[in-house]
Amino acid sequence: MPYDKNLDVEIFKEVKEMSGTRITVGVYSYNNGEKKLQVGRENADASGEWRFSKLGRMTKDEAKEVIPVMSRAVEKM
Repeated sequence: MPYDKNLDVEIFKEVKEMSGTRITVGVYSYNNGEKKLQVGRENADASGEWRFSKLGRMTKDEAKEVIPVMSRAVEKM
């Protein structure tokens, strides 16, 4: 069964912007399934457009910003 965006329900979403990057924390449920936490990163390119990037590692400052958001997201699960 291919992915169907119409079946993906957003329960929670919060974006934290920092210098040149933004990290999105969300809780989603696909096809009424188990709620799952998703964390993603986007970086601004030279023209200011946001481009997807692997989250990979976070700096200490990024982690300090994102961990409270993740805690709020877990409460929605």
